[in-house]
Amino acid sequence: MIAAPGGRAPVARLPGRVSWGRVRFSSRTPDDLTPTPLARLLEDEQGGVDLTLSNPTRAGLEYDEAAILAALSRPEVLRYEPTALGHGLAREAVARYLGSVGRPVAPDRLALTASTSEAYGALFKLLCDPGDAIAAPSPSYPLVPHLAGLEGVEVVPYQLRRDGGRWRIDRGSLEEALAAGARAVVVVSPNNPTGNVPDAADRRLLADACRRHDAALIVDEVFAPYGWNGGPVEPVVGDDGPLAFVLDGLSKSAALPQLKLGWVAVRGPEALARAALTRLEWVLDAYLSVSAPVQAGAAQLLATAPAMQRRLRARLGANLATLRAALTGVAGVEVQPGDGGWYAVLALAGDTDEEALVTTLAIRAGVRVHPGFFYDFATEGFLVVSLLVPEAAFAAGASALARGLAGR
Repeated sequence: MIAAPGGRAPVARLPGRVSWGRVRFSSRTPDDLTPTPLARLLEDEQGGVDLTLSNPTRAGLEYDEAAILAALSRPEVLRYEPTALGHGLAREAVARYLGSVGRPVAPDRLALTASTSEAYGALFKLLCDPGDAIAAPSPSYPLVPHLAGLEGVEVVPYQLRRDGGRWRIDRGSLEEALAAGARAVVVVSPNNPTGNVPDAADRRLLADACRRHDAALIVDEVFAPYGWNGGPVEPVVGDDGPLAFVLDGLSKSAALPQLKLGWVAVRGPEALARAALTRLEWVLDAYLSVSAPVQAGAAQLLATAPAMQRRLRARLGANLATLRAALTGVAGVEVQPGDGGWYAVLALAGDTDEEALVTTLAIRAGVRVHPGFFYDFATEGFLVVSLLVPEAAFAAGASALARGLAGR
């Protein structure tokens, strides 16, 4: 199973090349893009309360519409000044924002992209030849393997394992992935969906392993503003670590995925970071994909982020508390501890057919959730719930979920 871009539900993927007459399509594209029955069920907008919501623009959030529209109405939007790493004023605006959230970086250590997905593709081009491998966490959102495959790059998973209820990096599997030749290690912090953030021990493990194996770090921090302790989570890496590329963007930081602005902060030793930026500039110059309007308005758009993050943290916290209260007393169901993000993981005791259970919950209980196998959990027995849902709808969905799980 893979997840299609844009957060759509997984679809079936069959390996091999496809031919149509004399035209042969690349094996990087799936043979069959027909949604599975479960995917169709979860995409059914008439199917009860949707606890899989991932699109913030459909989550009933209060936006500063006047500020956003004004940001896109500046005279600069009429000028085209192609700059591979991004316009200087836009990079300065991003640097100011990152400094304000405890992630200081110089503007000339930043590269702008149209999205974090595009940033992944550019970094795979920078770090890997076709046939090379990267290491990526499992369980996690399956977009990284999808993007890597489009670049002809293999993914070697390293495991996240529960340790006292929390998810930690499995040292052995990380070492195996790097020993197998992985050119980079992907870290998502907070991870989607487990919500774990590497602690001090895991951060040392990552830095040491990458140095010993001459690998880079790719750190996806799109959910970093949404720590469950009421603020941003701690950064994974600074400039005193190995070569690292830290990804973020407007999509989550300001809940503006439609405006298509992401960025890469290049961390690590000065000479190595400069060499990486020079080559990354060459890669991005082939696309020049970041639009003039969003760069011209970057400072004003980022100015809306703090208020949006406060609103979202309040909703995430309220919904998490509602979920825990609703499931209290439901035998064999545990809300997993986490550090942040937009999702909660439920661990189910005993043997579980996740697909059958999710189907039953949707049809009989009127609530849609994701099965754990969408995210490559090593075993069955997990459900994933979005905390982004408006609070009243979430409360109804949590109650329906509790009833459905109590009767399974």
